[in-house]
Amino acid sequence: MSRLQVVSGKGGTGKTTVAAALALALADEGKRTLLVEVEGRQGIAQLFGTEALPYEERKIATAPGGGEVYALAIDAEQALLDYLQMFYKLGSAGRALRKIGAIDFATTIAPGLRDVLLTGKACEAVRRKDKHGAFLYDHVVMDAPPTGRITRFLNVNDEMAGLAKIGPIHTQAQAVMRVLKSAETAVHLVTLLEEMPVQETADGIAELRAAGLPVGRVIVNMVRPEVLDAAELDLARTVPHTAVARALSSAGLGGARRGGQAERLVHPLLTQAAEYAERHALEQEQRAVLGELDLPVNELPLLPEDMDLTGLYELAIELRKQGLS
Repeated sequence: MSRLQVVSGKGGTGKTTVAAALALALADEGKRTLLVEVEGRQGIAQLFGTEALPYEERKIATAPGGGEVYALAIDAEQALLDYLQMFYKLGSAGRALRKIGAIDFATTIAPGLRDVLLTGKACEAVRRKDKHGAFLYDHVVMDAPPTGRITRFLNVNDEMAGLAKIGPIHTQAQAVMRVLKSAETAVHLVTLLEEMPVQETADGIAELRAAGLPVGRVIVNMVRPEVLDAAELDLARTVPHTAVARALSSAGLGGARRGGQAERLVHPLLTQAAEYAERHALEQEQRAVLGELDLPVNELPLLPEDMDLTGLYELAIELRKQGLS
């Protein structure tokens, strides 16, 4: 597995949940994973039931395999201060700039700069080593912006390197792009088995490929269980109402007389079956579209609406079963 795992997806597909589950899955025995948030929503803290994440790497969970998961909410202002200190040794002058609002102004007026800082901080974590020369984190998982802007977000350093021909900004931008466009990185897209998310996923993959960014896999989230097989679906479409009423009556569910309980049950049951058959057909169509993208596809089950840490562990175990660890 690549060391930097970027997770994106259309809003509402559960990309933050998938990113968190992937971080748990990758933290195998003795391994350390860093889960990075770049959108300032504190979604990771909510999922893991912890207080809001500060601008520091903090252990938030122990993975099913015994590894450790750390988390970091990257703050663009603080990342800019780090950058100014690293390259220009501003020290207290940088803090003074923050007090007068110059840092906030810079990151707000130039959104491209904000993205440079966010991606740069994540890539720094990927490259960081301990005193023995080993990587500090085995994997870094980034909960990235939605599919609609993921290519621009990841490719902003290429643009920055082109604007700044020399100097530390140019050097830093090139270093970041070397990571993002290498085998060290994989960009995964989360989708649902619905037409709009699947289409946005296909468009996002095309944009990523055109930009030379490494696409990993498609992760289909919130997949409903199959309750009827192909023969049962055909039967649901063709069986006469009277035959179903007789079967219900023979099972003791109301009498066989006209207007009895069994007959009253037939219409809602067959309506529900028809709705399921229609949804199943649409889902199969979307699976076929995803199959044409020439990428590995993984599926995660639909869990109860209120996702908690137990659910995250369930998803992590499922990802490990599917080889994402």
